[in-house]
Amino acid sequence: MEELINQTVGDLLDDMAERYPNHEAIIYHEQPFRKTYSQFRDICNEAAKGLMAMGIKKGDHVAIWATNYPEWLISIFATAKIGAVLVTVNTNYKNFELEYLLRQSDSNTLILIDGCKDANYVDIINSLCPEIKDSQPGKLESQTLPKLKNIIYIGEEEHPGMMNWNKLHEMAKVIPDEELQAIQSSLDVHEIINMQYTSGTTGFPKGVMLSHYNIVNNGKCIGNCMNFTYKDKLCIPVPFFHCFGLVLGIMACITHGSSIVPVDHFHPVRVMEAVQDEECTAVHGVPTMFISMLGHPEFSKFKFTKLRTGIMAGSPCPVEVMKQVVELMGAKEITIAYGQTEASPVCTQTRVDDSIERRVSTVGRALPFIEVKIVDPATNEDAPFNTNGELVIRGYNVMKGYYNMPEATANAIDEKGWLHTGDLAVMDEDGYFKITGRIKDMIIRGGENIYPKEIEEFLYTHPAVKDVQVIGVPSKKYGEEIMAYIILKQGKTATEDEIKDFVKSNMARHKVPSYVKFIDDFPMTASGKIQKYKLREMAIEELKLQDEANIETA
Repeated sequence: MEELINQTVGDLLDDMAERYPNHEAIIYHEQPFRKTYSQFRDICNEAAKGLMAMGIKKGDHVAIWATNYPEWLISIFATAKIGAVLVTVNTNYKNFELEYLLRQSDSNTLILIDGCKDANYVDIINSLCPEIKDSQPGKLESQTLPKLKNIIYIGEEEHPGMMNWNKLHEMAKVIPDEELQAIQSSLDVHEIINMQYTSGTTGFPKGVMLSHYNIVNNGKCIGNCMNFTYKDKLCIPVPFFHCFGLVLGIMACITHGSSIVPVDHFHPVRVMEAVQDEECTAVHGVPTMFISMLGHPEFSKFKFTKLRTGIMAGSPCPVEVMKQVVELMGAKEITIAYGQTEASPVCTQTRVDDSIERRVSTVGRALPFIEVKIVDPATNEDAPFNTNGELVIRGYNVMKGYYNMPEATANAIDEKGWLHTGDLAVMDEDGYFKITGRIKDMIIRGGENIYPKEIEEFLYTHPAVKDVQVIGVPSKKYGEEIMAYIILKQGKTATEDEIKDFVKSNMARHKVPSYVKFIDDFPMTASGKIQKYKLREMAIEELKLQDEANIETA
């Protein structure tokens, strides 16, 4: 078995640039940014020296608010080389969330683009810090965010009080190569290099502190599960700010000398074009991304001649969708991964030689060097095989903790070093895991434990159902009742009674939804996770269940 890698992120890039100097590292399909490993290393070194010239030091927190731009890729390696901590910002954030993150993370630098979708990032940061327009770049004095000193703008325009990213090139000239090398070689692999804020599907987001060792080794083990080599090209349409893009994507590639083919933000046709035209061997996505590609009217026009693998993760993978990805897209070695940000993130993954049955019904086995087990949530005792319990993990991949949240950290990681995921799962005799739900998602109806995933998987087999989410809604009589939110396939129809009868004729009576609601799309985080708590809030409002939920109405 291979050993864990004892390299910092910066040293890893340098090593790959020596090993594969003329091999393409980064390939943007839609813009003129194609760089070999040696070219990319040189660009990252220049950006690192530019940041040093700005006064950014080891341990400083540098936030980045951008979609999958080339500058995002450069930033993760440039900050890593000087020991700064890259704080990744959700691209869907608005004023309130950005202020919270910048304040909570103690970031002294913000790198940003113009904006994304309906959010104008430049306007938002100016509204939070009106002092920017009257300040010199690098000398911001903000009442709202006193720690924030530098704003770096990615783009051609010049904005008052902000430094343009392109100026890093000029500024780099004042820093000798030896000075960068001295800092890079002084770094320790266990130092924090990256802070990611958990999606906040419940409560305020928490800053997960991850080290070089965490993300490099997780990326290496993930890539090994897909049999990655320097010959692979991975299309990454998932956001870099999330572990899926950063670790399962960027780090899985860099640790194997593979080529990264980013898509700025997900669009089904743009992803299919990139996979086809760049002859990608792998593609990542959450189930909804694969669903939208498979269901796109132009799907049949594309040929994915080299596609063999990738990862489907982020939320439970419907069996039918998985089968279509294998059969219609040709990704016969597609894998399923399970994890969470606090675990760098992947804990278990299927392997390319696992049977289709295993790949559609489990989230695989533990990655090497990681302990994974199931415990009884009430007693913390180990659960027998095939028994529902909480999935807990221990190993090199467990986070250093939540930034400035010692209590939350202690709640997540017990005194023996086990990270408690909050996910319900079962493990079979061969070490394969099935996720059965979140502890908080589990529905308890009249004393019966009901796992939404089981009902969801069944409803996916209905010919009219494109996507489905099952939640619990409050009930005075039973404690909770089942509600199914359903997205129908284009041109298909179904009624509430049809859906209920479909479940009733195939599953136990207590698993039949009391409510069925047809919907166009689900509320989601930017990383593609469905926010069940928002569906529950919507249901309480629509069904007027405030009394049952003990919520006061205005």
